[in-house]
Amino acid sequence: MITGSLRRGVVATAALALTGLLALSACGESADKQGDGDKAGGAAAFKPVKAGKLSVCTNLPYPPFQFDQGGKTVGFDVSMIDLVAKKLNVTQEIVNIDFAAIKGGSALNAGRCDLAAAGMTITDERKASLDFSRPYYPEVITLLTKKGVTAKTVDDVKSQNLKLGVQADTTSLEMAKTKGIKPREYKDSEKQRLALVSGQIDAVLQDTPVVNEWLKKSDVSSKFTVAAELPTGAQYGFAVKKGGNPVLLKTINDTITETVNSGEWAKLYKQWVGSEPKSKPAES
Repeated sequence: MITGSLRRGVVATAALALTGLLALSACGESADKQGDGDKAGGAAAFKPVKAGKLSVCTNLPYPPFQFDQGGKTVGFDVSMIDLVAKKLNVTQEIVNIDFAAIKGGSALNAGRCDLAAAGMTITDERKASLDFSRPYYPEVITLLTKKGVTAKTVDDVKSQNLKLGVQADTTSLEMAKTKGIKPREYKDSEKQRLALVSGQIDAVLQDTPVVNEWLKKSDVSSKFTVAAELPTGAQYGFAVKKGGNPVLLKTINDTITETVNSGEWAKLYKQWVGSEPKSKPAES
C-alpha cells in the first residue's frame, strides 16, 4: 500500500521526467526546423531564401568577377562568396538577372536572392536601397578606344564627337553623363563588347578588369587600345536587403576582412584579375 506522502513523491518524479522528455523533444524539433545555414557558429539567425543554398543575384557575364567557364559560373566574386557560403554551411547558387533589379534592391526585396554580388560600386544612391558590405575591391574605369584615335579623356570623347558605349545602370554611365555625353547603353558587358567590335561605337567606358579580359581576345586587342585608366576612388561591395539581413552582412564583412588580412584576397585577385593588386580595398 502506497501512503499519501509516497504517492505525491511518485507523481512529482513522473512529472519531472515528463517535463525533461518534452524539453528534449522541443530541442530536437527546434534543431530540425533550423535547417541549413543555422549550423555554422554565429549564424543561427541566417535564414536563406532557398534551403541549403546561398542565392546570389548577379548579371552575367561580367568577367573576371562572374562568367561562364565550362558550363560553370566562376570568377573573383564567386570565389569570395564561396567562402561566405562555407561559413554558413550552405552552397552558392547563382541567379542571373538584370543589373537594374540588383542595384535598385527589388530583387532582394522580392526574395529572389539572399545577396547581390555583381562587381557593384558602392554609391550613396544605391545605399538608400541596399545594405552594403565593407569594400572588397577598388574601382578603376578604363577608356578603351579604336587604335589611331587621339582621345585620352572623356572630355576628348565629347569634343571629338565619338560614339561612346557604356553598360546600363553603372558608374561608367554616370561618368559619361557628368561630362554631358549621352552614350549608348547596353544591358550587359558582352553586348557592349560586341557593339564595339562590330563598329557600332568608337569607344567604351568599362571597369578595368572587364576590359583586361576583353583584351585577351584578338578581335579587341587587334583594333582597340587603352586610352586611359581612371581611378574613381570608389569601391565595390556586396549587398543584402536593406535592414533585412544583419547576420549575413556580418558574415560577409568578417569574410572580407579575414581574406584581406590572411593574404587570400591577394591570391584570388591574382588568380582572376591576372596581376598583383596595386592596393587593398578600403576598410570601410
